[in-house]
Amino acid sequence: MNVLPSQARTAPRARAVAAVVLLAAAALAGCGSDDSTGDGAEEAAAAAAPGDEKPAADVVVDGSTTVAPLTKAARKLYAKEQDGTRVQISENGTGAGFERFCRGRTDISDASRPIKDAEKRSCATWNVKFQEYPVANDAVTVAVPRSVDWIDCISVKNLKRIWEPGSEIKRWNQIDSELPDKPLHLFGPGTEHGTFDFFTETINGEEKASRADYDISDTGGQVAKALGGDKVGLGYLPYTYYEQHRDTLRALAVDSGDGCVSPSTRTVQNGTYAALSRPLYIYTSDKSLKRDEVRQFVEFYLRHHAAAAKAAHYLPLSKKQAAELKSGLAKMKDS
Repeated sequence: MNVLPSQARTAPRARAVAAVVLLAAAALAGCGSDDSTGDGAEEAAAAAAPGDEKPAADVVVDGSTTVAPLTKAARKLYAKEQDGTRVQISENGTGAGFERFCRGRTDISDASRPIKDAEKRSCATWNVKFQEYPVANDAVTVAVPRSVDWIDCISVKNLKRIWEPGSEIKRWNQIDSELPDKPLHLFGPGTEHGTFDFFTETINGEEKASRADYDISDTGGQVAKALGGDKVGLGYLPYTYYEQHRDTLRALAVDSGDGCVSPSTRTVQNGTYAALSRPLYIYTSDKSLKRDEVRQFVEFYLRHHAAAAKAAHYLPLSKKQAAELKSGLAKMKDS
């Protein structure tokens, strides 16, 4: 197992301090706390609030920074119908989101991976019953800056050699002798994120098993910006953040053993981008769904999942996934 980088350990504290400053500034300026269509005071209030105190809002969401753009897109669409509903969205990572959710501090948990057994036990301890709903698909994207023009495809085997604990690969020609003798700079998410969990389990065979000497970012957007500003870098990030930074990044095709495949809606839905595709979820509390404001927002979100995915630059559910989601929505309405 890897030793956690100091940056990953201190990032949540830094976010909380920054949020307190933002909240104080908003109070001095006399600003309201409602932000039904985008980032703002609600997100700052959520990050600043202690873990055991539920901030004032109609619907409280926390969790994955990967899924947050989807939920924000759903919120923006919903605001056109229910402008008075306050949907507060925080982005503290999948694991931290489940921790709050299982203590009954949030109504919805955004998740870029399925809930773990230990998290299920935590929910049971706090008597929080829940439902899982897939809302879109992601293709975790292995990307390079546009200045890196010497590679178009990388194998899962070589990704493991690069990212496994104790890896000593620090130059491109150590991956393949035909690649240039240039430094290799690595970029990726912090250890608290579901994308980190997913990538390490898929590529290295063990969740959280990773080399620690890479540039760590709190969000996919930060990974994209840092990687795009480098000249010899390689990193992994959720598809939406790659899509939003196509002007500075280039996606590599991935070879899982059957040839090089690039991430796209078609390759994710037909299963050929097999190694790094995954569904994205929201988890809803049964208790919270008894409140009309929560239930109505969740029902809207699930009915408009395709529109939210398009707005957030994610890959829509397959026909099979959409049919299963429709069935789940029907059961919710009947309950």
